[in-house]
Amino acid sequence: MQTFVLAGGCFWCLDAVYRTLDGVSDVVSGYTGGTAVAPSYELVCTGTTGHAEAVAVTFDESVIPASVILDAFFTLHDPRQLNRQGADVGTQYRSAMFYADDEQKQLFEAALERAAEIWDGGIVTTLEPLGEFYRAEDYHQDFFAKNPGQGYCLAVAVPKVNKVRKAFSEYVRVA
Repeated sequence: MQTFVLAGGCFWCLDAVYRTLDGVSDVVSGYTGGTAVAPSYELVCTGTTGHAEAVAVTFDESVIPASVILDAFFTLHDPRQLNRQGADVGTQYRSAMFYADDEQKQLFEAALERAAEIWDGGIVTTLEPLGEFYRAEDYHQDFFAKNPGQGYCLAVAVPKVNKVRKAFSEYVRVA
């Protein structure tokens, strides 16, 4: 099992997408990359902590390759938007990959190179060393599944889920 910590806008969308993929055993929404100790959602939303909304995606590489996890990341969000995704604006919504070790850093660098070919350059995704990862409040965990009719989920998460399901159909979890 391996865990990647990735940030690409609101963590609800990343959580929703990764939970649809076979081989993903856990997705935890949280905060990382900042300076505050044990930050809350309200504090992170001020944009003053340096934290990003991120997910820790744990997966089985014998079922789904690391490259697919990373390529799905670059499919589900626009890595050319600096400190934002759509209407979500602020450093907490930045596109970032938080590496735990040199091996992950190399995997992330390779994924950035693949993404640059698809996105026609201009990628602003940062590579950052993984510091402390703080689990977000319980109501943020598996938010999409708990709130399928919520407006943000319908308008923003559903199209991202559908885009990844189409692009990586061979890895979509069968119910």
